[in-house]
Amino acid sequence: MLHIGEASQRTGVSAKMIRHYESLGLLPAAPRTDGGYRLYDEAALHSLQFIRRARDLGFSMAEITDLLGLWRDRERSSSAVKQLVHGHVQTLQRRIDELEAMKRTLSALTEACQGDARPDCPILDDLARPHHACRS
Repeated sequence: MLHIGEASQRTGVSAKMIRHYESLGLLPAAPRTDGGYRLYDEAALHSLQFIRRARDLGFSMAEITDLLGLWRDRERSSSAVKQLVHGHVQTLQRRIDELEAMKRTLSALTEACQGDARPDCPILDDLARPHHACRS
């Protein structure tokens, strides 16, 4: 059994986030010492590593909750896992597409700007126009 600081060092998850994950129910409530310190066993450390890896891959807290449930359910079907991850991949692709559109717009505006001492600036002119979606 490890105190929260040791669990944090072993998993790379901050003590604050460990407490947060516990408050969200991603981790079961940790047993406590007589002095009130939380103690974490190997199963909790493994769960923290799972959560950290899922966060590194951009999963939302709701998705991580679902993934943890599937991971802990030995009767699960892999199709349920695949479906959840496939949805996440689609979300990531939408975000990538949006970021690429923003990059194209900003690159075009940067190219149009002379970047000299004159006050004319197509970048600021574009930002001042009524809102419109980024276009390629």
